[in-house]
Amino acid sequence: MEKEKHHIVSYKTYVYILIALIALTFMSIGVTHINLGSYSVLGALIFATIKSVLVLSWFMHLKFDQPFLRFMVVFVLLVFLAVIFITFLDYFFR
Repeated sequence: MEKEKHHIVSYKTYVYILIALIALTFMSIGVTHINLGSYSVLGALIFATIKSVLVLSWFMHLKFDQPFLRFMVVFVLLVFLAVIFITFLDYFFR
């Protein structure tokens, strides 16, 4: 722990990320008002994925962590995507 570098991120960067998160939230709400059929859920999931990547990398400082932690988060995200994919397969072929 003593050898780790501390990364200082400016408030300006956090404000930009916050504005992006708010914009993506309104865009995901806007997608639900457009009749895309079964693709509206997919659109909402894409926006949620982008927002979670922003939160993980900047607010949780994953961008500056060790590569092993990044690998673990990517692995968990891949498992999550596999579960979502299997769920969509089950939904579409019922």
